Amino acid sequence: MPLFLFDVFGNASIGVYSLVNDRVAIFPPHVPEHKRMKVEEMLNVKVVATTVGKSLVIGALACSNSNGIILPPFATEEEVTAIKSAADINVTVMDTKKTAYGNIVLANDKGAVADPRLKKEVVNKIADTLGVEVVSSDIAGLPYVGSLATATNKGVLAHPMLKEEERKVLEDALKVPVDVGTVNCGVPYVATGLLGNSYGAVAGFLTTGPETFIIGQALDVVK
Repeated sequence: MPLFLFDVFGNASIGVYSLVNDRVAIFPPHVPEHKRMKVEEMLNVKVVATTVGKSLVIGALACSNSNGIILPPFATEEEVTAIKSAADINVTVMDTKKTAYGNIVLANDKGAVADPRLKKEVVNKIADTLGVEVVSSDIAGLPYVGSLATATNKGVLAHPMLKEEERKVLEDALKVPVDVGTVNCGVPYVATGLLGNSYGAVAGFLTTGPETFIIGQALDVVK
């Protein structure tokens, strides 16, 4: 199961522009096909080339697991169709003022953790779409849980200032071990520079050797 370094538009913040689960990955259509195909091969997924809400910051706006994908309210019908054509997966376009669901929801196929400020009806809709229980928690005292950690069905890598009580919530909710680390030479907002699933992981090209070692341990992948 591989771990490799990557860039999107020459940028190491690959998680801002893309997302992945065990079934599909979504990248902007502007990313060259040969790079999308590398992700498809290494992570054993079908790559969908589309925008979200006509925006390139897919990873910030959308969250997912293998059961479903949450999209912001301005996602288009064409984008929903493109995603559904790649996999038989739940796709929900949220009808809320919140838009950056990738930043506020952390999920794998076993559970999810959401921004504590989300209303109960929003959390319930997320749970229905992803097919898992959703709990509320901060990471490192911050509510932007989706940007502060990357979760797979094998493990979680979270912000280095993760509190012990937060670690317990994450482990109970996601049912995998939780470790801490950084990406891209010290960036603590882990998900901005790290994608992962059960088959491998992709880190921003500025990620150092010691960081890749910790990522490999946390997500059970090797370089």
